[in-house]
Amino acid sequence: QVQLVESGGGSVQAGGSLRLSCAASGRTFSSYVMGWFRQAPGKEREFVARINRSGSTTYYADSVKGRFTISRDNAKNTVYLQMNNLNSEDTAVYYCAAATLSYTESVGSYHHWGQGTQVTVSS
Repeated sequence: QVQLVESGGGSVQAGGSLRLSCAASGRTFSSYVMGWFRQAPGKEREFVARINRSGSTTYYADSVKGRFTISRDNAKNTVYLQMNNLNSEDTAVYYCAAATLSYTESVGSYHHWGQGTQVTVSS
């Protein structure tokens, strides 16, 4: 079992940057694939990025590719999402999640979720 707590959300102007963090409890953090998802008002939760157990492989949604970077520090039990060049379409609640399956972007494949952190981008 792993518990996840996100932080780092806030309000920023278009073109700005934010760095989200997700701290995990437990000793098995490095055994999980970690992902970031987001959910805007009235929309379904959508995949943003994922990273494999060692941190050597990442994958991004087309909408954030080149602007967002996911990384992890297994010694600190933390996964990060660096978000640059933000725009209004990035406004959402951002969630980190843990999965045991590799190479998955499916919401249903992630069985452990944080409570979410709000990101608001104003134009």
